[in-house]
Amino acid sequence: MSKFFANVWTKRVVALLSVVYMLFVCRLCYFSIFYDMHINDRVSTCLAVSGVSLAALIIMLYTRHQILTRIASFIILPAMLPVVLLYFGEWGLIIPIIVVGIIILLLSGAGEGVKTALATIILLLYIFGALGYFLFTSFFVAAVKEQVIETGVSPSGTYRYRVVNTDDTSKGSTAVYVEPNYADVKNQFAVFTLKNQEHVVFMERPVQSKVEIKWETQSRQDITAHLNSISDEIEVTVTDAELERLGYTYDNKLMLTNLSASRKFALGLTASDVDPVPLDNLNQEQLDFFGIGKEPNGRYYIADPSPLVVEKNGTEPGQRIYFNEIKPKALKLYNNLNVDPPTGITYFNVAKSHTVMLNSLTDAQLADLGVSQSGDVMLLSASKMVVPEEDKNKEDAEATEEVVTAEDKVVFRYYVAELEDYYNVNSRRLSVDLLN
Repeated sequence: MSKFFANVWTKRVVALLSVVYMLFVCRLCYFSIFYDMHINDRVSTCLAVSGVSLAALIIMLYTRHQILTRIASFIILPAMLPVVLLYFGEWGLIIPIIVVGIIILLLSGAGEGVKTALATIILLLYIFGALGYFLFTSFFVAAVKEQVIETGVSPSGTYRYRVVNTDDTSKGSTAVYVEPNYADVKNQFAVFTLKNQEHVVFMERPVQSKVEIKWETQSRQDITAHLNSISDEIEVTVTDAELERLGYTYDNKLMLTNLSASRKFALGLTASDVDPVPLDNLNQEQLDFFGIGKEPNGRYYIADPSPLVVEKNGTEPGQRIYFNEIKPKALKLYNNLNVDPPTGITYFNVAKSHTVMLNSLTDAQLADLGVSQSGDVMLLSASKMVVPEEDKNKEDAEATEEVVTAEDKVVFRYYVAELEDYYNVNSRRLSVDLLN
């Protein structure tokens, strides 16, 4: 038996378990960055993590001279830095893993010089990482007192909400947050909820004395008809792929934006008219005025590009530069050149629009854009205390207050959430918002 455990191949195979533990720590690091953690039972979680960590420590000490174990010993502590900072206070989870990381780093089979250098680097990472994090949260994250007064789930179970009263220096506020209820990662020890998925659907100052939430299930057709009855200028933001599915080309959606007053006058508009203006709405004379050419097939190009734009785009002199092929940096330079030098006023920019009018979309197209046949709609009524106008000049002790209750109003529609992609639960982007 001793020969079996002394065999180098046995150690190499067992060393794979140290990699499994390292991957567990890296997974926890990933969750700490993108998820908030809610532990179900701290005692059982601490015992489970301690048991797994102890077993991993024994395995790594047994295989400490194997290359896989050495690599794992170098990664565990750096990977735990986000966990320590973002799950600060969950010591039953953090301490067992940190202890394992320290012991195996000090006792791994790597050379003393390598261990000393790595230990120094890791220590500096923790010092500067902790300093930067706590400075950021101290100076850039507002300290407010929040009280959750109500939570719930929509009838379909797709969304959940919470009503929060905030106490601050401006008499406080009442806000309603809605987030997806289908993106949690759950196990028997904890629930992980995605960060930055909450959408504020209602906010009112000062604090409301009472907020009543109601849910309804409405169809896509009914919501479309209601929105179009409110306004025929409601825009929907879509992606490039969705524009293509709707039958638009790149050139169809090219717009003149940031138009100066003089350029608006040239188009027969007034200074107060709102841009953008589609290139498809311009005649040949107007296109010539803006230095834009148009081919019979509808493709737009820069009629007389600046040598700087030609160089930035990597195009041969005399070769046409089409807007649907221009490089982003060249387009940015082209737009920056359309400026009045003495005043710095932008004449115009050319940009692609990603919006379409809601009233131009059929029900089948809305379904293709991901809007479900029916879904949850939140209605809200709020009550607040107000001082009548005739009592405002009275002393506080004599003034009377009355309760004013607003009628039910729609504050959240599944329809809009799906169209505007409120909850892109598959997206993972690093940002400072994740530190809040």
